[in-house]
Amino acid sequence: MLRNIFKWMAISVVAIIVGVVGYGWYQAKTFDTTTLPTNYGKVVSKLYLGEGERQPLLAGFGGAEGGNAWASRHWQGERDTFVKQGYAFLAPGYFGMPGTPERLDRLSLDAVHDAILVAAKNPQVEGRCIALIGGSRGAELALTVASRYPDIKAVMAIVPGSAVFAGNTPSMKTSAFTWHGKPLPYVPVPWAAVPDLLKHHLREAFEKMLTNQPTNQPAVEAAAIPVERINGPVYLMSATHDELWPSQPMAAAMMRRLDTHQFAFTHTHDVFDGGHAAPLAHFDRVHAFLASNFLAQSAQGCPRSTAL
Repeated sequence: MLRNIFKWMAISVVAIIVGVVGYGWYQAKTFDTTTLPTNYGKVVSKLYLGEGERQPLLAGFGGAEGGNAWASRHWQGERDTFVKQGYAFLAPGYFGMPGTPERLDRLSLDAVHDAILVAAKNPQVEGRCIALIGGSRGAELALTVASRYPDIKAVMAIVPGSAVFAGNTPSMKTSAFTWHGKPLPYVPVPWAAVPDLLKHHLREAFEKMLTNQPTNQPAVEAAAIPVERINGPVYLMSATHDELWPSQPMAAAMMRRLDTHQFAFTHTHDVFDGGHAAPLAHFDRVHAFLASNFLAQSAQGCPRSTAL
C-alpha cells in the first residue's frame, strides 16, 4: 500500500514538473518578440515640488516590481525628505501600471527622458540641474539613461547592474530597453542559467549570464553600460550578500571602467554588509553625496562638461 502511494506521489510530482516546464516552454516559444509592447513609449509621472524657485530635479526609478515605487506610501518619507532638502522630485512610472507597458520589456529610454524634460520645464524647477536615483533594475535604467543624455548631471545607483539585461518576459529574448526606437544590446540568458531561474536562484542565474564563457562574453561586453559617458558624479551602493544579483561585483566593474576612462567626475562605491535591501538603511550617504557633488552645483546651473 505505502509503496503504491509513494509511487503515485512520485508520478504526480514528475507530472507537475513536466507541466510547469512545458507551459514555460510554450510561453517562451509563443511570446511575440517582434511587435513592440502595448503602451510602448508611455510613462506616467508625478512631480513633487517644495517651496521656492530653481529647485534641482531628482527623478527616482523603482525596480523590477513595476508600478511607481517612488509615488507610493512606502517611499513617502524618503521622498518628502528630498523635497524638504530643496529638490523637486519626479516619480516616473515606466511599466506595470495603467497606461504604461505591462512588463519590463523594450522600454523606451527616449520616453523616460522626455518625461524628465517635461518636469524640468516646470517654472519652479532648475531644468539645467537634473539627477537620477534608482534601485536594482531601476538603477540599471538610471545609469543607462544618464549614459545617453548629457543633460543628466548626477546618478545614484542602488544595488545596480553593470549592463543592460533581458526584459522580464516569458521568452527572455528581448532587451529591457530601446533607444531611438531600436533595442539596446543586452546580456542573453544562456541555457546554463535556466535551472537557476526555475528555482528562483536569481543571483546564480545572473552570475551565469555574466560569466558563461565563451558564449556570452561578447554579448556581455556589448551590453555593458557606458558609464564613462555620464555627465556628472556617480554614486554606487552595493550589497555583499545580494541574493537577487551580484551587485557588488557589477558595481566594482563599473568603478574600474570609470577609472580606466579617467572619468572626470567624482565616482564613489560604498559596499554594505547584507542582502539586496541592505543599502536602503543608509540613505544618509545618498543625501551627503548629493549635497557635496550635485546640490552645490545648482547655483551654477550644473554646467555641462566640455569633455563630452
